[in-house]
Amino acid sequence: MVKDGVLAAVLYVHHAGSHQWRNTEVELIGEVADRIWASIQRARADAALRQSEERFRQLTNLIPTFVWYVDPVGAVTFANDQWYTYTGITDEPPERWPELVFHPSERSASRAAWVHQLEVGVAFDIEARIRRHDGPYRWFLTRSVPVRDVEGRITGWFSAATDIHDRKMAEERFRRFAEHSANVLWLADLESGQLDYLSPAFAQVWGVPAEGMPDVASWLASIHPEDRDGVERALERVGHGETLVLKYRIVRTSDREVRCIRDTFFPISANDGHIRLVGGIAQDVTTDTSLRAYVIAVGDDSRRGLVGALQDAGYEVQAFASGQAFLKMAGSLMPGCVVLDLEEAGGIVVATELKASRSHLPVVAVGASGGDVGFAVRIMKAGAVDFLEAPWTLGALLFAVKTALAEIRDTAERTREHNESRDRVAALTARERAVLEGLLAGGTNKSIARTLGLSPRTVEIHRARVMEALGVRTLPEAVLIATAAGVRPAV
Repeated sequence: MVKDGVLAAVLYVHHAGSHQWRNTEVELIGEVADRIWASIQRARADAALRQSEERFRQLTNLIPTFVWYVDPVGAVTFANDQWYTYTGITDEPPERWPELVFHPSERSASRAAWVHQLEVGVAFDIEARIRRHDGPYRWFLTRSVPVRDVEGRITGWFSAATDIHDRKMAEERFRRFAEHSANVLWLADLESGQLDYLSPAFAQVWGVPAEGMPDVASWLASIHPEDRDGVERALERVGHGETLVLKYRIVRTSDREVRCIRDTFFPISANDGHIRLVGGIAQDVTTDTSLRAYVIAVGDDSRRGLVGALQDAGYEVQAFASGQAFLKMAGSLMPGCVVLDLEEAGGIVVATELKASRSHLPVVAVGASGGDVGFAVRIMKAGAVDFLEAPWTLGALLFAVKTALAEIRDTAERTREHNESRDRVAALTARERAVLEGLLAGGTNKSIARTLGLSPRTVEIHRARVMEALGVRTLPEAVLIATAAGVRPAV
C-alpha cells in the first residue's frame, strides 16, 4: 500500500492451492486493505490523543494554579487536580461549582461577566474569591482565552486561576495606611504618563484636589523649576530599578506657597520583571517659622487697619473681603492665625464652619458685644480661641495672635507624633491588631491564643511582627504608640 508516494504497508493474502486471482477479487482485497489502513490510522490517532491528554493532565497537575478546559457554551470538561484538592469537590457536577465555591457577594457578577465574554469571544480576566475546602476564601485571578480551529471557530476555552490573595491583602493594607497617613502616597504609570493613585493627604500638602493633577506632567509642573530636572532624573533612575530618597520643593498653585518635600521613590516590578509603575511616599518637611495671619473683614477701612497692624509687627498677612472667599481656600492655606472682624464678616458663621471642618487655623475674633454678656461665650463655643472686645488695643491683638500661633506649633508636634503612631498601627493586619489589643489588655501569649483560637506559637509570631511594625523593642513602648494611635484594649 503506497501513501503519498511512500510504501506505507503490505497486505499479504494466501490461497491454499493454485489460484488465478480475478479482478473482482483484487478489487475486494484493495477495499479491505483501505479499511484496515483506516482502522489502523484511527487506532493510532486515538492512542496519540490519549497520550496527548495524559501529557496535558500531567503537565497541568505540575502547575501550581487551577486549570480548566471549557466547551464553547461554557461547560467544564476538564479540571486539574489542584482544583479538586483546593475546593474539596468530589462528585458534584461542574454546573454546581459556582454556588459551592465562589463568594456569594461576587457570584452573580462573575457569572454575568463569564456569560458576556463567552458571547464576545475574546480573552478576559476575572478577580474573585474562591472557597477553600476548610472554609476560608482566597482571591484568585482567572484568565480565560478562546481555543479556535483552523477556520477561526471557537472550539473551547482554556482557563487558569492564580492565587493573588496575598497581593490583595497587601493592597488593602496599603489603602488603609494611605487613608490614615499624613504623608502623600502616589503611584505613577511611566508608560501612560498617568498618576494612578494619590492618597487623601495630597490635597492638604499640594493645595489642590487629586483630580486636579491627573498625570505626571502636571505633577512635574508643580515642582520648583530649580528642582524639576533632578526629579525627572530620579524618575528615570527608579524606572531602571533603583530606590532612592530625594528632597525637592513644590510651588502650590492655590496660594503660591513653597513647600519642601522629602520623597522616597521606589520601582514596582511586574511578574516579568518589567518596571512600568513607580511609587513614592512624600513627606512635607517644610520648617514653618514664619509669622502668618489671615484677615477677614468686609469693610476696606477695617481690613486695611488690621492688615497694617499685623504687617508692622512682622506678620505675613493675606486679606479676604468676605467669609465665603476665605472658606473656599481654607483647606489649602498654610498654618496661621485667622483674625475675624465679627461686625463686618457675617458674625460667627466663619468660626463655626472652620470648627466643623476641623481646620488647622485658629480664630481670634474682634468686635463689639453690644452689652451682651453671653456674646463672647457664644463666639468661643463657635470655635474662636479668643475674643477681643472693641475697642481693642494693638498689644492685646498681637498677644492673642502670638498665643494662637504658639498653640498651632504645639498642636502640630502632637499631630506629627499621633500621625506616626497611627500610620504604624494602620499598617498592621487584622490579626496583628487583635494581638496588640490583647497585649494592651494585659494578656499573655497563652491567654491571647485562647481568645483568638490560635496557638501560643502563632501569637508569638504575630507579636514579633507587631513590635517590628511599630518600630519598638519593649512592650511599654508598644503600649505608648498604640495608645497614641487610639487603640483600645480587647474587652
